[in-house]
Amino acid sequence: MKTPRRTADVRYILDDQVGFWLRIALQRHRAIFTSKMTHDVTPIQFAAMAKLLEVGPCSQNHLGRLIYVDPATIKGVVDRLCKRGFLTIQIDPNDLRRREVALSDKGRQLAKVTTKVASAITAETLVPLNKNEQRQIIALLMKLSGVQPAGKKSRRVSNEAAEGAYSTGG
Repeated sequence: MKTPRRTADVRYILDDQVGFWLRIALQRHRAIFTSKMTHDVTPIQFAAMAKLLEVGPCSQNHLGRLIYVDPATIKGVVDRLCKRGFLTIQIDPNDLRRREVALSDKGRQLAKVTTKVASAITAETLVPLNKNEQRQIIALLMKLSGVQPAGKKSRRVSNEAAEGAYSTGG
């Protein structure tokens, strides 16, 4: 693709903008995800099930915070996954007033399958990068997102980053 000639009065060059390249990279990743993911699972549905597989049952709101989506979005995701039989809603045994979202047996089986597929999707997405660049891109994206690395099991996000994730629809 030929880049048009730049004029002296242009101060904003799209090709020099991080958001432009993040969008292009995300389009590539989503194309890979769509072509490889099984069972018609969307990226956000996968994220919800993978997180529940990782952390176990939790409140719907907490699940939304864990995957950086707003309450209205996580409600729709949970509703759709419940209708498909992948999630259940149960009473929290420690607080009978609270309800928890959990993987059903069918959902746990699917989450185990799809996490393997997702690993292959990630590997394909990262093919253009060497191993060091692959580690760097994750760290840099976390930093741009306001997420502080706190070990493999735990990630902390600033309030600003969480609100930003909510305002962009996740």
